[in-house]
Formats: sequence, C-alpha cells, structure tokens
Amino acid sequence: MKASRLVAVAAAAGTAVLALSAPAFAHVTVQPEGTAAKGGYAVVNFRVPNERDNASTTKLEVNFPADHPLSSVRPQQIDGWKIEITKGKLAEPLEVHGRKISEAVTKVTWTADGQGIQPGFIQQFPVSVGALPEDTDELVFKAIQTYSNKEVVRWIEVPQKGAEEPDNPAPVLALSAAADGHGSAADAKAASKESGGSADAKTAGATAEVAEPADSSDTTARVLGIVGIVIGVAGVAYGVLAGRRRTASDA
Repeated sequence: MKASRLVAVAAAAGTAVLALSAPAFAHVTVQPEGTAAKGGYAVVNFRVPNERDNASTTKLEVNFPADHPLSSVRPQQIDGWKIEITKGKLAEPLEVHGRKISEAVTKVTWTADGQGIQPGFIQQFPVSVGALPEDTDELVFKAIQTYSNKEVVRWIEVPQKGAEEPDNPAPVLALSAAADGHGSAADAKAASKESGGSADAKTAGATAEVAEPADSSDTTARVLGIVGIVIGVAGVAYGVLAGRRRTASDA
C-alpha cells in the first residue's frame, strides 16, 4: 500500500472520531450503560455539556415521562451535587412484583453546591431506572439546564421521525427488544443497585465520566486498529526488502 494511501486512511479515521463524538456533546442527552431492554432495568447517564464560555452549569432538572411511569428511579450520588427527587400520584397504579405502586418519580433535580460544570467540561448524571416499559420503543425525558448567570435552556422539544432535529431536543432513550430474562450486563448492574449492592459509587461515577456510546467507540477502535495493522505490515515488508537489497549489493 502506498504511503499516500495510508495517510488518507489515517486521516479518514481521525475524521470518524470527530464525526462520531461531536453529536454526543452538542446538547443534553441520555445514554444507557450497555443496553436498555424493554421490561428490564438499566443504568442510564444524562450527559450535560457546558455550552457557554462565561458561565457554569449549576442545575439540571430531568422530568420523567408521565405516559410511561417508572416504578424505580435511583440516582447515583455525585460529589459536588445535591439531589432532589420529586414524586407524584399515578392516575392508575402500577403492579410491580405482585404489589401495586400508587406513586412514581416525576422529576430528579441536581443542584451544584460547588462550581458546577465549568466552561469546556461535561458531566454525567447516572440513574438506575426500571422496570422499562414494553409497549414503546423510546422514552422522552424533558430537561432544563440552568447556568450560573441565570440563563435557562429548556431541552424539551420532542424529535420527530423524518424531520430535522429541533434546536433544543429533549433527551430520548431508545429501548431495545426485551431480552430473555432481561439478563444484560446493564440490567445486572442496575439490579445490583436495586438490591443494595456494594458497588463503589465513586468508582462507578468515574467510569461514567469517561464512557462513550458503544457504537462510536467500537467503530473508531476498529478503524484505527486496521490502520495500525496495515502500517505495521508495510513497515515489516519494507525492512525485509531493504535487507535483501543490502545483501545482494554486498555480494
């Protein structure tokens, strides 16, 4: 493979990293750790970037869907943030594990008791949720972001299929098909938290801070891996060929 071709492939790989990463940092989003299967439990991260150069994000309010109430919502504690959970009465009680639930979480509010999310930084807010509904393909969480200069950004516009993305889209959690026994890794992790598992909150939080969507990171890793292999093979071949030429010249 010619050197110019290798450079082109490497450049394309670099572009892929930027292209795949950029959408996740454009606005408030929600992503599951692993998958969010219908009927199961999952740990989801509300990812909040600071889009201002002269102010910090000091408050995040996430409203939970009233049309598909969740019987269990457990936010993870995060250093530097106070958490307030708001509950409301359900029009129709939910039956969970043989018992009826008459109220559910309607909103979770995180308020910074320090500097908050400073310009140029991003913060993730992990929440264990479930049981996820089985009669819909997605859940919409309307969010409100407040800055230290009192500016408020409302991420409440529901994206419509076939239409352009709105200016302030609400975070949307895509639900995958129900797994047999709901036995995904994320489901197991969420179940551990539900049962009072001994997972270290600070460690889990640190993991969430650096986590990227699985599809983008896997794609990028594969592209860069292929580029590295091709470059390595080309280097070895060139070295062998050069050695043979020197041997022939010496003879």
